[in-house]
Amino acid sequence: MELIWEGILEAVRLLLSGDSELLQITLLSLRISGLATGLSLFIGLPLGTLLALGQFPGRKFLASLVNTGMGMPPVVVGLVVSIMLWRSGPFGSLQWMYTTTAIIIAQVVIAAPVVTGLTMASLQQLDPRLRHQLLGLGASRWQMTLMLWREARLPLLAALMAGFGSVISEVGASMMVGGNLRYRTRVLTTAIVLENSKGNFAIAIALSIILLLLAYAVNLLLTWVQQRNPPRQ
Repeated sequence: MELIWEGILEAVRLLLSGDSELLQITLLSLRISGLATGLSLFIGLPLGTLLALGQFPGRKFLASLVNTGMGMPPVVVGLVVSIMLWRSGPFGSLQWMYTTTAIIIAQVVIAAPVVTGLTMASLQQLDPRLRHQLLGLGASRWQMTLMLWREARLPLLAALMAGFGSVISEVGASMMVGGNLRYRTRVLTTAIVLENSKGNFAIAIALSIILLLLAYAVNLLLTWVQQRNPPRQ
């Protein structure tokens, strides 16, 4: 219990002191996970919509791959991305290994199936008659899709929060492809692992508290947007 209190006090001290390295790590964590979540939404929203509304050969197979990807271990993602970006790998000439770009790629691979799967489930829960009604009123396919997104905006925002949560707390893939380099690729999760391995448990707990506060702040903002105009019954 004393160790936990030391960690809480250390977290308060780091926050109040405005530690430059802590600020750099926190902002880098937010930037990487924010970009990865945005790219995952860019990929997952249209793909999930296609799987939910489309009818084409192999749709169920693709849906099963997406659902499997939602539970893919991050270390497996890290291994695959490492192989692809390693010097002798297919994309080794890009020299992205041990860079923030590599971490973003890995996090997109982790979050995109989450956003895609939850988008698919959200749209499939809507009344199918709504789609036919919109088309019957003269809406184009694009207009119909926008209206369906609007109807499912609450679960779609939940998909966005789930995608962000899956990457802001991720450590295995980030460590493997980013290397945990100080001032370059070190984020909150990898910093926690480093301090824990060094036996600096108070600092590790402090960083964990800061990570939780950061995740809570972002999700609080998204929850406020989600619940601002709930659908009327």
